[in-house]
Amino acid sequence: MATYVLLPGAGTDAWYWHLLEAELRGRGHDVVAVDLPCDDDTAGLAEYTDTAVRAIGDRDRDRTELVVVAHSFGGFTAPLVCERVPVGLLVLLQAQIPAPGESPGEWWGNTGFERARHEQDERDGRDPDDTVALFHHDTPPELAARAQEHARPQSATPFMKPWPLDAWPDVPTKFLLSRDDRFFPAAYMRGIVRERLGITPDEMAGDHCPMLGRPRELADRLEAYRAGA
Repeated sequence: MATYVLLPGAGTDAWYWHLLEAELRGRGHDVVAVDLPCDDDTAGLAEYTDTAVRAIGDRDRDRTELVVVAHSFGGFTAPLVCERVPVGLLVLLQAQIPAPGESPGEWWGNTGFERARHEQDERDGRDPDDTVALFHHDTPPELAARAQEHARPQSATPFMKPWPLDAWPDVPTKFLLSRDDRFFPAAYMRGIVRERLGITPDEMAGDHCPMLGRPRELADRLEAYRAGA
Protein backbone atom coordinates (compact mmCIF):
# COMPACT_ATOMS: atom_id res chain seq x y z
CA MET A 1 0.00 0.00 0.00
CA ALA A 2 1.16 3.52 -0.81
CA THR A 3 0.06 6.91 0.45
CA TYR A 4 -0.77 9.38 -2.30
CA VAL A 5 -0.54 13.04 -1.29
CA LEU A 6 -2.51 15.25 -3.69
CA LEU A 7 -1.64 18.96 -3.85
CA PRO A 8 -4.09 21.26 -5.65
CA GLY A 9 -3.50 24.21 -7.93
CA ALA A 10 -4.31 27.84 -7.22
CA GLY A 11 -7.76 28.83 -6.05
CA THR A 12 -9.09 25.28 -5.66
CA ASP A 13 -9.88 22.82 -2.89
CA ALA A 14 -9.57 19.10 -2.24
CA TRP A 15 -12.88 18.39 -4.03
CA TYR A 16 -11.04 18.46 -7.35
CA TRP A 17 -9.35 15.21 -6.39
CA HIS A 18 -12.41 13.27 -5.24
CA LEU A 19 -12.73 11.01 -8.30
CA LEU A 20 -9.02 10.20 -8.40
CA GLU A 21 -9.08 9.68 -4.64
CA ALA A 22 -11.86 7.09 -5.04
CA GLU A 23 -9.88 5.31 -7.79
CA LEU A 24 -6.74 5.12 -5.67
CA ARG A 25 -8.56 4.04 -2.53
CA GLY A 26 -10.29 1.34 -4.58
CA ARG A 27 -6.85 0.00 -5.40
CA GLY A 28 -5.97 -0.30 -1.73
CA HIS A 29 -4.05 2.93 -1.13
CA ASP A 30 -4.26 5.68 1.45
CA VAL A 31 -4.93 9.15 0.01
CA VAL A 32 -4.34 12.60 1.51
CA ALA A 33 -6.04 15.32 -0.54
CA VAL A 34 -4.65 18.55 0.90
CA ASP A 35 -6.58 21.80 1.25
CA LEU A 36 -4.00 24.57 0.97
CA PRO A 37 -4.76 27.97 2.58
CA CYS A 38 -5.12 29.74 -0.78
CA ASP A 39 -7.56 32.37 0.54
CA ASP A 40 -5.37 33.34 3.52
CA ASP A 41 -3.39 36.53 2.91
CA THR A 42 -0.98 35.62 5.70
CA ALA A 43 0.00 32.31 4.04
CA GLY A 44 2.94 31.96 1.67
CA LEU A 45 4.74 28.91 0.32
CA ALA A 46 6.16 28.14 3.78
CA GLU A 47 2.64 27.94 5.23
CA TYR A 48 1.45 25.89 2.26
CA THR A 49 4.27 23.45 2.96
CA ASP A 50 3.48 23.33 6.67
CA THR A 51 -0.17 22.58 5.85
CA ALA A 52 0.78 19.69 3.58
CA VAL A 53 3.26 18.23 6.07
CA ARG A 54 0.66 18.38 8.86
CA ALA A 55 -1.87 16.64 6.61
CA ILE A 56 0.61 13.84 5.91
CA GLY A 57 1.25 13.40 9.62
CA ASP A 58 3.19 10.27 10.52
CA ARG A 59 2.25 8.28 7.42
CA ASP A 60 5.09 6.30 5.88
CA ARG A 61 7.81 8.24 7.67
CA ASP A 62 9.96 5.10 7.79
CA ARG A 63 9.27 3.93 4.23
CA THR A 64 9.49 5.32 0.70
CA GLU A 65 5.91 4.57 -0.36
CA LEU A 66 4.89 8.20 -0.16
CA VAL A 67 3.85 9.55 -3.58
CA VAL A 68 3.29 13.30 -3.96
CA VAL A 69 1.14 14.43 -6.90
CA ALA A 70 1.12 18.18 -7.60
CA HIS A 71 -1.23 19.96 -9.98
CA SER A 72 -0.59 23.35 -11.59
CA PHE A 73 0.51 25.87 -8.91
CA GLY A 74 1.04 22.92 -6.55
CA GLY A 75 4.35 22.47 -8.36
CA PHE A 76 5.83 25.26 -6.24
CA THR A 77 4.87 23.56 -2.97
CA ALA A 78 5.58 19.91 -3.80
CA PRO A 79 9.42 20.10 -3.86
CA LEU A 80 9.34 21.91 -0.51
CA VAL A 81 7.30 19.03 0.92
CA CYS A 82 9.91 16.62 -0.45
CA GLU A 83 12.55 18.40 1.63
CA ARG A 84 10.52 17.78 4.81
CA VAL A 85 9.24 14.20 4.48
CA PRO A 86 10.69 11.01 2.88
CA VAL A 87 8.93 11.07 -0.50
CA GLY A 88 9.56 8.10 -2.79
CA LEU A 89 8.11 9.64 -5.96
CA LEU A 90 7.04 13.10 -7.10
CA VAL A 91 4.57 13.39 -9.99
CA LEU A 92 3.96 16.81 -11.54
CA LEU A 93 0.56 16.93 -13.23
CA GLN A 94 0.49 19.85 -15.68
CA ALA A 95 2.34 21.68 -12.94
CA GLN A 96 4.48 24.78 -12.75
CA ILE A 97 8.19 24.02 -12.36
CA PRO A 98 10.02 26.63 -10.28
CA ALA A 99 13.63 27.67 -10.73
CA PRO A 100 15.85 28.51 -7.73
CA GLY A 101 15.31 32.07 -6.60
CA GLU A 102 12.30 32.60 -8.87
CA SER A 103 9.08 33.81 -7.28
CA PRO A 104 5.80 32.33 -8.51
CA GLY A 105 4.89 35.81 -9.70
CA GLU A 106 7.99 35.90 -11.92
CA TRP A 107 7.36 32.45 -13.36
CA TRP A 108 4.78 33.64 -15.90
CA GLY A 109 7.06 36.19 -17.57
CA ASN A 110 10.17 34.02 -17.32
CA THR A 111 8.49 31.13 -19.13
CA GLY A 112 6.68 33.12 -21.85
CA PHE A 113 3.21 32.25 -20.60
CA GLU A 114 1.32 35.24 -22.03
CA ARG A 115 2.51 34.63 -25.58
CA ALA A 116 1.79 30.91 -25.37
CA ARG A 117 -1.72 31.56 -24.06
CA HIS A 118 -2.45 34.23 -26.66
CA GLU A 119 -1.41 31.91 -29.47
CA GLN A 120 -3.53 29.10 -28.00
CA ASP A 121 -6.57 31.38 -27.67
CA GLU A 122 -6.21 32.38 -31.32
CA ARG A 123 -6.00 28.74 -32.40
CA ASP A 124 -9.10 27.88 -30.36
CA GLY A 125 -11.12 30.95 -31.29
CA ARG A 126 -12.13 30.96 -27.63
CA ASP A 127 -13.71 33.78 -25.68
CA PRO A 128 -10.96 34.77 -23.17
CA ASP A 129 -13.61 35.10 -20.44
CA ASP A 130 -14.98 31.57 -20.90
CA THR A 131 -13.22 29.83 -18.01
CA VAL A 132 -15.08 26.54 -18.53
CA ALA A 133 -13.76 26.31 -22.09
CA LEU A 134 -10.30 27.27 -20.82
CA PHE A 135 -9.98 24.81 -17.94
CA HIS A 136 -12.68 22.13 -18.36
CA HIS A 137 -13.46 21.51 -22.03
CA ASP A 138 -12.69 17.78 -21.60
CA THR A 139 -14.56 17.54 -18.28
CA PRO A 140 -18.16 16.21 -18.16
CA PRO A 141 -20.46 19.27 -18.07
CA GLU A 142 -21.99 18.45 -14.69
CA LEU A 143 -18.53 18.19 -13.14
CA ALA A 144 -17.37 21.37 -14.86
CA ALA A 145 -20.35 23.18 -13.33
CA ARG A 146 -19.55 21.82 -9.88
CA ALA A 147 -15.92 22.83 -10.30
CA GLN A 148 -17.02 26.45 -10.62
CA GLU A 149 -18.76 26.12 -7.24
CA HIS A 150 -15.50 24.92 -5.67
CA ALA A 151 -13.39 27.82 -6.92
CA ARG A 152 -11.81 29.75 -4.03
CA PRO A 153 -10.20 33.18 -3.84
CA GLN A 154 -6.46 32.97 -4.40
CA SER A 155 -4.28 35.27 -2.31
CA ALA A 156 -1.34 36.94 -4.03
CA THR A 157 0.89 36.35 -0.99
CA PRO A 158 2.56 33.07 -2.10
CA PHE A 159 3.45 34.63 -5.45
CA MET A 160 5.63 37.33 -3.94
CA LYS A 161 8.72 35.69 -2.42
CA PRO A 162 11.45 33.70 -4.22
CA TRP A 163 11.21 29.92 -4.28
CA PRO A 164 13.68 29.01 -1.50
CA LEU A 165 15.48 25.89 -2.74
CA ASP A 166 18.89 26.00 -4.38
CA ALA A 167 18.16 22.95 -6.53
CA TRP A 168 15.47 20.41 -7.30
CA PRO A 169 15.16 17.83 -4.49
CA ASP A 170 16.82 14.44 -4.91
CA VAL A 171 13.54 12.62 -5.47
CA PRO A 172 12.51 10.58 -8.54
CA THR A 173 10.33 12.98 -10.55
CA LYS A 174 7.86 12.38 -13.37
CA PHE A 175 5.95 14.97 -15.39
CA LEU A 176 2.55 14.04 -16.83
CA LEU A 177 1.35 16.50 -19.44
CA SER A 178 -2.28 17.02 -20.49
CA ARG A 179 -1.83 17.54 -24.19
CA ASP A 180 -5.25 19.19 -24.74
CA ASP A 181 -4.82 21.80 -21.99
CA ARG A 182 -5.71 25.30 -23.21
CA PHE A 183 -4.37 27.08 -20.12
CA PHE A 184 -0.87 25.57 -20.21
CA PRO A 185 -0.53 24.63 -23.90
CA ALA A 186 1.32 21.39 -24.61
CA ALA A 187 4.17 22.77 -26.74
CA TYR A 188 4.86 25.46 -24.15
CA MET A 189 4.94 22.94 -21.30
CA ARG A 190 7.15 20.48 -23.17
CA GLY A 191 9.81 23.18 -23.48
CA ILE A 192 9.65 24.11 -19.79
CA VAL A 193 9.93 20.47 -18.69
CA ARG A 194 12.95 19.84 -20.91
CA GLU A 195 14.65 23.07 -19.85
CA ARG A 196 14.00 22.91 -16.11
CA LEU A 197 13.95 19.17 -15.35
CA GLY A 198 15.98 17.79 -18.23
CA ILE A 199 13.38 15.13 -19.00
CA THR A 200 10.76 14.46 -21.66
CA PRO A 201 7.24 14.62 -20.20
CA ASP A 202 4.81 11.77 -20.52
CA GLU A 203 1.50 12.73 -22.09
CA MET A 204 -2.16 11.87 -21.82
CA ALA A 205 -5.34 13.30 -23.30
CA GLY A 206 -7.23 15.82 -21.20
CA ASP A 207 -7.75 19.45 -20.24
CA HIS A 208 -6.14 21.33 -17.38
CA CYS A 209 -7.91 19.13 -14.81
CA PRO A 210 -7.63 15.48 -15.92
CA MET A 211 -8.39 14.36 -12.37
CA LEU A 212 -12.01 15.29 -13.18
CA GLY A 213 -12.25 14.29 -16.81
CA ARG A 214 -10.08 11.15 -16.82
CA PRO A 215 -9.61 9.90 -13.23
CA ARG A 216 -9.28 6.22 -14.09
CA GLU A 217 -6.62 6.79 -16.74
CA LEU A 218 -4.81 9.14 -14.39
CA ALA A 219 -4.86 6.52 -11.63
CA ASP A 220 -3.47 3.97 -14.09
CA ARG A 221 -0.63 6.33 -14.95
CA LEU A 222 0.19 7.01 -11.32
CA GLU A 223 0.17 3.32 -10.46
CA ALA A 224 2.51 2.58 -13.37
CA TYR A 225 4.90 5.28 -12.14
CA ARG A 226 4.76 3.89 -8.61
CA ALA A 227 5.42 0.34 -9.76
CA GLY A 228 8.45 1.49 -11.73
CA ALA A 229 9.90 3.79 -9.11
